[in-house]
Amino acid sequence: MNWTHWFSLLALTVCLISFSLHFLRLLKLGKPREHAARAGSPLAGITYSFTTAMNPRNKESAFLHLPTYTAGILFHIASFICIVLYFFILFQKVPAGVTGILLAIAALVGGLAGLSMLAKRILSKNLRFLSKPDDYISNLLVSLFQLFTALVILYDGFHQLYMVLAGVLFLYMPLGKLKHIVYFFAARYHLGLFYGWRGVWPLRKA
Repeated sequence: MNWTHWFSLLALTVCLISFSLHFLRLLKLGKPREHAARAGSPLAGITYSFTTAMNPRNKESAFLHLPTYTAGILFHIASFICIVLYFFILFQKVPAGVTGILLAIAALVGGLAGLSMLAKRILSKNLRFLSKPDDYISNLLVSLFQLFTALVILYDGFHQLYMVLAGVLFLYMPLGKLKHIVYFFAARYHLGLFYGWRGVWPLRKA
């Protein structure tokens, strides 16, 4: 391994330590105290929050923008695939053959989906108004990471640049919106707990 490998590993270590601190902070904060009388099942609400409530038909922001929602799903699936592939690439176990081609296609599709959402954010006046620099940086870093994952699988000439990009991404993840990797699950849990306790979730049929 050369310095680019060690740089990405050090960056990943810093990222994991930071995420661990965020997670410990969440545990320390604990559950919010409920003042309302219990009217439903918190467990059912939490289950609903992670399942049916995620259905695009139940999310106005999703069913009104299905192409963007679909791009977001592909983007996130590719992100998880590329994080796993990072370890294979790090230890020079790059997938080959049909498996490698399929994984490269998945990474490529995710990267292009990410860039399409970035373009929409730039071109849409409403999204530009709501956006901060972090929104652009986070999207661009992850999209490039996915695209370079595909390149490293298909070609041999991008390995060191890929490792540097991975290191930059890992260092940035705890600083911006990408730390929702930790907070997403806590947010869905508390949302389900809140509405489940009050008997709002799961929704009852009319």
